[in-house]
Amino acid sequence: MKKFIYLISPKKINNNFYNNLDKVLSYGNVKFFQLRLKNTKINIVSRIAEKIQKLTKKNNVKFILNDNYNLALKVNIDGCHMGQLDGSHKIARIKLKKKILGITCHNSISLAEKATKNNADYLAFGSFFKSKLKPGARKVDINILKIAKKKFKQPIVAIGGINNLNYKKLIKFGAKYIAISSYIWDNPKLKPEIAIRMFK
Repeated sequence: MKKFIYLISPKKINNNFYNNLDKVLSYGNVKFFQLRLKNTKINIVSRIAEKIQKLTKKNNVKFILNDNYNLALKVNIDGCHMGQLDGSHKIARIKLKKKILGITCHNSISLAEKATKNNADYLAFGSFFKSKLKPGARKVDINILKIAKKKFKQPIVAIGGINNLNYKKLIKFGAKYIAISSYIWDNPKLKPEIAIRMFK
């Protein structure tokens, strides 16, 4: 099965999460899993990351931590995703060495150019649709995916309000990976292990 899903964690991790995550990852279409816990103490994130790492390894999924490259190194996971306000991308690249560095580029080719100069392994653009995770995020023109695919060798990740009805359009325009979160974890109609099967 083609691995094209970049799965982002829910806002909060409960006891059922690990079992649900294992079921979701076992379907086989998830390439990356990002742990994104804003405003959570480092020691708690570290404990959660250690539990998740067992599941990502078992299911052959790359494990990415949001924001904190030092913790990514400490826990020895596959890499780190950084936004534009998450510190120096240049330092992150040096510290991470051969581990994965992904960088948020919003709706900006110039930010993507800077990211490539810092040897980012992938470029993330969005938000393309209204998002529960980031309700205030500015909507991005889908054509940026075509431009980015032509201009950069790094794979493109599309993010923001993506569901089973709109993801194919993003791939058609140039996204290699589709970032999803709310559709999987906050879906009122489908359990996570069923929701992931809507992306084929």
